[in-house]
Amino acid sequence: MSFQIINNDITKLDTEAIVNAANTELQMGGGVCGAIFKAAGADKLQRACDEIGQCPVGKAVITEGFNLKARYIIHTVGPIWRGGSDSEELKLKSAYKSSLELAKEHGIKSIAFPLISSGIFGYPKENAISVASKAIEEFLEKNDMDIYLVLFGK
Repeated sequence: MSFQIINNDITKLDTEAIVNAANTELQMGGGVCGAIFKAAGADKLQRACDEIGQCPVGKAVITEGFNLKARYIIHTVGPIWRGGSDSEELKLKSAYKSSLELAKEHGIKSIAFPLISSGIFGYPKENAISVASKAIEEFLEKNDMDIYLVLFGK
């Protein structure tokens, strides 16, 4: 299928799933996480996340999309940037791959990702785009899915 990098508001996209750049406690945060919680209905989404509990770095969990156009929200936790010496690239790649595998398990055919870890987690944007692109392209070699990497602003 396809992979596109687009500039848009991830909360307004009409894909089957969107990915939330979550924290390990699955609590409402700032940035894209806060925007997704607000658009989905913060109280309902927080209750669903509380039922799950936690999500380790590099892994992913799924909830319904509530008030979003997207049917599902896949929550994944990327690494905090520590200068590149803490296996950040492997952890970030794992966050994308875990999300894509979870989407595949749920029969999802279209998904939108934010640029995971590039906000308050401090991952350099160009490096984050490269890691995301490689992980997505590797997945698409063996799987069919429409995948969007959504950049917000510049």
